[in-house]
Amino acid sequence: MRKAEWRVERVSSVGSTNDLVAARARAGEPEGLVVVADFQEAGRGRRDRTWVAPPGSALLSSYLLSPPLSVEERHWALVAVALSARAALNSYGAVDLKWPNDLLVGEKKLGGLLAQVVEESVVVGLGLNVRRPDSGLVGATSVEESWGVVVSRDELLENVLDELGPRRELLNSVAGRDAVREEYRGALATLGRRVRCQLDVGVVTGLARDVDERGCLLVEGDEGMRTVAAADVVHLRGEES
Repeated sequence: MRKAEWRVERVSSVGSTNDLVAARARAGEPEGLVVVADFQEAGRGRRDRTWVAPPGSALLSSYLLSPPLSVEERHWALVAVALSARAALNSYGAVDLKWPNDLLVGEKKLGGLLAQVVEESVVVGLGLNVRRPDSGLVGATSVEESWGVVVSRDELLENVLDELGPRRELLNSVAGRDAVREEYRGALATLGRRVRCQLDVGVVTGLARDVDERGCLLVEGDEGMRTVAAADVVHLRGEES
């Protein structure tokens, strides 16, 4: 998508930017809507965990995408946003992705994503910590904390959209999606690591080998290769393996 095709709407406070964009999608809103909030009263992460950031401290945004993907392929919409955010942040310092939906500086979480399918579209929510997080937020970091950089949320959003346009276009073709998958492989700190995957029922532990054509994680354990479609993943250190 070209930059002019993004329609950015800003709100001071909202329950959830994802919920707002999803409602607009159900009402017929076309692709390209981006909603940005200063504060989310009911922000959430995976498994409906609460995700709260002080007003103005984070880029809280949701993107309405309608690429021609099958139901099984729609994870690539989230990946396109994740890779775009990573590329935008790499001008400040090194950022990795953790499967399935976190952005990391080292082992600290800089941000996360959450996607939901609405009709034929995908709503992708992105939260990035811009200002120094509260001291009580264990395991988190921010742009300011990591690199000593003071960046405006508007500037960061513009950079994300600049990066997202061409990646969104890649989702239109098989060859383009293959290119996104290759970039994803290179960005994932999870690959090549021993991991523990907490499933809805049970745990899978082993070596993260690859991601398949749907974006699922391939984990090699004692019982062979397992395909993990959704899980909470822990990167294991040597003594935990």
